[in-house]
Amino acid sequence: MTAHRIIIDTDPGVDDAIAIMLALASDRLKVEALVTVAGNVTVEQTARNACMILELAQRTDIPVHAGCARPIGHTRVSASHVHGVTGMDGPDLPAPTMPVQPRHGVDYLIDAIRDAPRHSLHLVMLGPMTNLAMALIKAPDIAARLRGVVAMGGARCEGGNITPSAEFNFYADPEAADIVLRSGIALTLLPLDVTHQCLTTPARLARLRALPGRCASAAVAMLEAAGRFDLNKYGWAGAPLHDPCTIAWLLQPDLFAGRQVNVSISLHDPLTRGMSVVDWWDTTDRPANALFMHDANADGFYDLLTRHLARLP
Repeated sequence: MTAHRIIIDTDPGVDDAIAIMLALASDRLKVEALVTVAGNVTVEQTARNACMILELAQRTDIPVHAGCARPIGHTRVSASHVHGVTGMDGPDLPAPTMPVQPRHGVDYLIDAIRDAPRHSLHLVMLGPMTNLAMALIKAPDIAARLRGVVAMGGARCEGGNITPSAEFNFYADPEAADIVLRSGIALTLLPLDVTHQCLTTPARLARLRALPGRCASAAVAMLEAAGRFDLNKYGWAGAPLHDPCTIAWLLQPDLFAGRQVNVSISLHDPLTRGMSVVDWWDTTDRPANALFMHDANADGFYDLLTRHLARLP
């Protein structure tokens, strides 16, 4: 079977790191590059973290390109209060030695999408959508060339996790999310409605802890460090695991269920800025622009994650 080609646009980030590991562990996915963006931490730190993950997994053949350092029309926010100052607090990882590529991530995206055969490339977005939005502004033709975009972002019934109404990735750059949602690209969204079902309970964490590799060990250390914030915040049996749902959907889409709907982004109301307005019941005449997931098989998701992390060094 020919491996499915993907580029991962990311802001590592604990859950980003685990999503990247999941992708690297699959022989069904060919990761062409990591493109980083300011989000959980600064773009310089996200690029450094991306290199650390690749070195940990012994995949320094995959290039890292640093993208946008700030959102399009928004004061930069971060999630260091969750992920720690480094973005990947927990494990004691060595400083990376592989270089970040000199080419800007937005320029890399434009050329990579143009150079790939039409509809052969998926873009997996784990952070704010700034890089893709800027690429679409500079090169609108790339929208018709992508096979699709799979993104962690938004919420319908779960409210927000950074404001009462907005999920972090969309809130961090609402203008970028709006541009992508209006681009016509085939878009699949894994929102908080799904990720809040995928809880890293003690039993699931114990299965990961039993794996022998250093990647699994680092993943557990990161989950334990970041999980304390969510456990205190929500009082649930485990902390939600967000970004790996995107890769899981590519590998096993039947783990999730949703529907094609219209999703719009609130831009101007200070109380709802960054909110994803989901027309779940088709009450407007706005055309569907996203496959919006609503349900997840959490046990199946963690089975998939555990099997794949066991393959990594």
